[in-house]
Amino acid sequence: MIRKAAIISISGLVLTKKEATIIRNEKPWGIILFKRNIMSEIQLINLTRNIKKIMKDKNYPILIDEEGGRVSRFSNFLDNTMFPQKYFGDIYRLNKNIGIKLYKLYLNTLSNTLIKVGVNINTSPVLDLIKKNTHKVIGNRSYSTNSSIVNELGTLCINFYKKNKIGTVIKHIPGHGGATSDSHFSLPKINDTFQVLKKNDFKCFKNKSSFFAMTAHILYTRIDKNNNATHSSIILKKIIRNEIGFKGILISDDISMKALKYDIVKNARLAIKAGCDLILYCAGKTSEIKKLMKEIPYIDKFTTKKTSEFYKFLS
Repeated sequence: MIRKAAIISISGLVLTKKEATIIRNEKPWGIILFKRNIMSEIQLINLTRNIKKIMKDKNYPILIDEEGGRVSRFSNFLDNTMFPQKYFGDIYRLNKNIGIKLYKLYLNTLSNTLIKVGVNINTSPVLDLIKKNTHKVIGNRSYSTNSSIVNELGTLCINFYKKNKIGTVIKHIPGHGGATSDSHFSLPKINDTFQVLKKNDFKCFKNKSSFFAMTAHILYTRIDKNNNATHSSIILKKIIRNEIGFKGILISDDISMKALKYDIVKNARLAIKAGCDLILYCAGKTSEIKKLMKEIPYIDKFTTKKTSEFYKFLS
């Protein structure tokens, strides 16, 4: 499989000629869509069909951030803003059986929409642990302050999407919950010890069978004081791969976020060098995509193997 180790984004509702040429010639691993790319259901169906046609690949990875609540890209034709993950976590805490039934009904409805519009990967669930006195960037995007509830509903989400032939991206590994700033704008620092993180945050990601995981742009000062997690081989290899035991494809969070201090090319290179299998670029600027794609390597043997497993799952 000849693919560049990048997931890129596009600028608008239809592919421009330049974007189509980049996709055709550079062959990014996948495309992620945002609200700027979605006007209606039929328009989205046509967009995803066109992308797959250009790649000559019916299973080509097309991702979306459809967490529910504040992060809802379908809102121009499907109002999902009433259902952040915490909504289901709160119901589950009060009544486990009702919580599970409602969450399955919700996931089934959303799965049907994803399949209909041609999206095969949802960057969900958010497994960050909600904590007090932290930045609201995570907040109700996660299920609970209770790691057991995060664990149980996260596993249910992954397995139910699998049943419906949708890939999931657990995030933000190894845990964004303790951050006191928003990584879109600055680098958050978490000063908890390894033992505290292991008992709480890391626990939420352990033993998850998701095909994909997304890194946190966080500086864990007690583990690697010099590198944020996306650029830290200590975090990616010793914590995520060994301690947490994640065995799937590891995707960086968006390399254009301000938590990362370098230009997008250097941010991408450092992420891959540290152990990310794919880099994610979300700004949708054609000039930056062209520059980035010339520098990004092709996927390695591990990512090729895992991608083949994902394709087999979709078939």
